[in-house]
Amino acid sequence: MFEINNVGRVKNFLIAFVGIALGTAIFFGFQTQTNSVSLETQAEQSIPLTVAYNNGKPTLTEFYANWCASCQAMAPDLAEIKQKYADSVNFVMLNVDNNKWLPEILRYRVNGIPHFVFLNGKGEAIAQTVGEQPLSVMKDNLDALLAHQSLPYAASTGRTSIFNAPVNTRSSSQSDSRNHGAQVNQEVVNQEFNSRI
Repeated sequence: MFEINNVGRVKNFLIAFVGIALGTAIFFGFQTQTNSVSLETQAEQSIPLTVAYNNGKPTLTEFYANWCASCQAMAPDLAEIKQKYADSVNFVMLNVDNNKWLPEILRYRVNGIPHFVFLNGKGEAIAQTVGEQPLSVMKDNLDALLAHQSLPYAASTGRTSIFNAPVNTRSSSQSDSRNHGAQVNQEVVNQEFNSRI
């Protein structure tokens, strides 16, 4: 009887010890996770596009998506860059999944993300890079942007996530009073294009 009680006690002790160890690991795991840099947090802290266009500072615009593995991989480096350059550069983040940014997506021809557009103090695009960029490349480009020099890695391309802009080329009913001629009949455009060839 004495041996059975000791075995039970040892078993209970081991279960309690494993439970405490797992609880501690989970606690510290959540602490590490909450301290990591997320795209959502960075996006919330970014400068609104209209402010960036008008405040006279150069701007780094990032087109991203929460599902983009390359965007997530760059998030810690970009957080570091944003801390270093926060006083001299606007940081704008535009989520490609938000149709609100479709005009900018089309203007800058975003077809892979992350896609970075470097704007001078007048809001004019002077360079673009696509895909994952090393921290040193991003810093060198920002240093050149601030010095009003050509960017050393302006045409660099890294690993990207493919993105196709959700452009609807089908026109709505011509009798729709809300249309106001804003939509173009794709067949007419194709006929006109083919007649010019």
